[in-house]
Amino acid sequence: MKILFVGDVVAEVGKKSLLKYLNSTIKETGANFVIVNVENIANGHGINRNSYELLNRLHVNCMTLGNHYRDNVEIIDIIDNDNIIRPSNIKKIFPGVGSRVYLANGKRIRVTNLLGTSFMKEKVKDPYLETLEIIKNDDSDIHIIDYHGEATGEKKAFSYSLKNKVSAVLGTHTHVQTSDNQILNTGVAYITDVGMCGSYNSILGNEINSVIERTIKHNKDVKFEYLTSDDILFNAVLIEFDDKTNKATKIKRINLLNGKDCG
Repeated sequence: MKILFVGDVVAEVGKKSLLKYLNSTIKETGANFVIVNVENIANGHGINRNSYELLNRLHVNCMTLGNHYRDNVEIIDIIDNDNIIRPSNIKKIFPGVGSRVYLANGKRIRVTNLLGTSFMKEKVKDPYLETLEIIKNDDSDIHIIDYHGEATGEKKAFSYSLKNKVSAVLGTHTHVQTSDNQILNTGVAYITDVGMCGSYNSILGNEINSVIERTIKHNKDVKFEYLTSDDILFNAVLIEFDDKTNKATKIKRINLLNGKDCG
């Protein structure tokens, strides 16, 4: 079993990245199941209907969200569909679910979406305790967690705490692909952040000058902007599982710039 997880898709260039490179990556890797983080796909504000319909035309089995899960009002129309999940450990009452089981190649694959606690504005339930509740009666063969958070240490500590309890913990949110992909000695496939799909000449997918004005020069009247065309970044990870044991055997980073492997 091979599972492809694609990092945060950011705005229009992020959508172009999916259109250009997702299907070819699936073909080249032989991925059997595809997960995409879509919480920034609608110009950094969650997901809207048009973006959702685009993803449905591609080979995407599951869409995960993050701290922008409720930024776009159109999400109410799609959040209960079975190919999208929002963070499971939110405290506020909100439609949808945070963990689902899918069937692919005869395997039951659970995907869970969680928000981290460190440096995050959203007040959430403890992600570790939330996970223990989810897996209490879980009969899935493979369990993938999209851990959407800021702090590297928190993500790794969370991963180590789940020895033999889940299959993979894949970090999202910071939009920068880290090079620490590994199978932990606890058996969990791990990476601190998968990265993003979006504008290469940017600041985390945002147009550079707008970020400088707002964060460096403290001009709060300026809003982040997004390019509509640029060099295209495509970040993902491919996780391979043993078909007999369902254990992760390999996690490989995919880092493409304009379709060329950047290593």
